[in-house]
Amino acid sequence: MKIFFRSIYLISNILVIVFLLPSCKGSDKKATAPAAPKSTTMKVEGYIVKHMQVSDKAELPGSIIANEETEIHPEISGRLVYLNINEGKNVGKGTLLAKIFDGDLQAQLKKLQVQLAVAEQTVSRMGELRKIDGVSQQEYDLSALQVNTIRADMEIVRTSITRTEIRAPFGGTLGLKNISAGAYISPATTLTTIRQNSQLKLDFTLPEKFTTSFTIGQLVNFTIEGNPKTYTAKVIAAESGLQENTRSLNIRALVTNNDGKLLPGIFAKVATNFNTDPNGLMVPSQAILPQARGKKVIIYRGGIASFVDVVTGLRDSALVQIISGVHEGDTIVTTGLMSLKPDAKISITKINK
Repeated sequence: MKIFFRSIYLISNILVIVFLLPSCKGSDKKATAPAAPKSTTMKVEGYIVKHMQVSDKAELPGSIIANEETEIHPEISGRLVYLNINEGKNVGKGTLLAKIFDGDLQAQLKKLQVQLAVAEQTVSRMGELRKIDGVSQQEYDLSALQVNTIRADMEIVRTSITRTEIRAPFGGTLGLKNISAGAYISPATTLTTIRQNSQLKLDFTLPEKFTTSFTIGQLVNFTIEGNPKTYTAKVIAAESGLQENTRSLNIRALVTNNDGKLLPGIFAKVATNFNTDPNGLMVPSQAILPQARGKKVIIYRGGIASFVDVVTGLRDSALVQIISGVHEGDTIVTTGLMSLKPDAKISITKINK
């Protein structure tokens, strides 16, 4: 009896296994079946390449200087007896600004004038005597020499008197006076300054890389702090060599549109444009892909991402010049660059300008 029930139990287990085995195989096949590949198109933004004017812009520090400027010093030492320095006033060339005491020199001049009169009378008498051989030629020549010597001494004294007069070397505006009448002064004493502000100049330094693009007569624009106006200056001269410590070239330009608000010593921001190209090709800087050797951009061509080698040139805050590799009208991809692979399918959703 026990043997009978055991046989029935084994037969039932075998039947369950037989019925479940096909269903397990079917579920395994359904679970391991590979998914069908899907074709995806990535959406990106683009930029159409077009010609535009390109220039290498630089903002350089500069200073406004007077056309002529100097300190006023006396040539000799002495006591001031006259002072004519009106602070901030315009004076013409040769205006007497100060006078040093010259009483001793005037006395010497009067003494020499008397001696000259006597010597000239002596020469006149000697001349009459020489006609009748009353004196020798040598005596007459010595008398004439005495006259010429006195005249030379008088010129020396007059020159010394002129040096006691301090005059404006050129027409301009006087600065603040640093001395008062009656003071004892020497050549080291600065009486005041004089500046010719009717014509102003602009001095600035040019970096070494721009020196080959700079020309005499070139116009530069500049601005000053607190004034929105843009001023213009014309380059008139350059230093003969570069400064060794900064590798820069000193440039001097003449301000062409002074409106009276510019003063010597004002700091100026000079804006320069070099290497101007009216037909440059520019692309957004984010479109450039740096490579180990060179640079690339991605061009949209018939729905495909085409990676192209390019050579770059000038750049500004947003755009980079492309010297070779792209042409006008090409559509450059500007977004999703890191996710794209060569020949990937793409679609343009927006064109940036």
